[in-house]
Amino acid sequence: MNSLKTALLLGALTGLLMLIGGMFGGQQGVLIAFILAMVLNFGSYWFSDKIVLSMTHAQPVMESEAPELYGIVKNLALRAALPMPRVYVIPEDTPNAFATGRDEHHAVVAVTQGILRILNRDELEGVIAHELTHIKQRDILIGSIAATLAGAIVMLANMAQWAAMFGGGRSDDEEGGGSNIVGLILMAILAPLAATLIQMAISRSREYLADAGGAKISGKPYGLANALGKLSQASQAIPMATSPSTAHMYIVNPLTGRSLMNLFSTHPPIEERIARLKSMRPL
Repeated sequence: MNSLKTALLLGALTGLLMLIGGMFGGQQGVLIAFILAMVLNFGSYWFSDKIVLSMTHAQPVMESEAPELYGIVKNLALRAALPMPRVYVIPEDTPNAFATGRDEHHAVVAVTQGILRILNRDELEGVIAHELTHIKQRDILIGSIAATLAGAIVMLANMAQWAAMFGGGRSDDEEGGGSNIVGLILMAILAPLAATLIQMAISRSREYLADAGGAKISGKPYGLANALGKLSQASQAIPMATSPSTAHMYIVNPLTGRSLMNLFSTHPPIEERIARLKSMRPL
């Protein structure tokens, strides 16, 4: 099922890229956008983890640098029957975490500096187990590809917006040129929205499944429930300085405090997630 979702996601975002290319340069623009999409599809499949880690400024850590974090990841990976993922720390005070990579043999678990400061061991184990569930269920490839391609679409849409502002697409025929400018403006608005909606469609249900799996791996559903409450409050108080194209990857929405972004949340309601976890018995 996830392989089908990956193919559909690549196809949908490729179509958006080609649509933007057509707005820029007609048939030639479509061809250029198609070539760009193929390059991005190849790159996002093989290098999406590196791209996402670079976008979030995450840094690798060794066991000697973060022994408690490394030990938690190692123990839970063994419990989940997974290879040991690489461990990264994001230089951000807002507490959050995500997993990335194309499969369980090329997986990464990344946490912010803030999460290490505010969570106790049971809560941190719940968060890490949640991310390991994403790895086990092969969610991470879909999320990483979505982040990479959606980031590219947002970038091209921003270019379209600037082109419209400075008269891009204007032809000798003023009426036609005006239509092109309107089209560019609409594309600048609709393309990021479409990319966000695609991300939202693939993200909401998998968060519930990852919560349940994380509770099973850690054996402490209340630990994860308490962690989600703390992370949600912190994100509302201090939204993370991250790109909307990567927001769907985090365990809680890092843009929660930004009211406009709430309209397109890639995560299910935090209250519902906590309620489901608290209804589970410790394992």
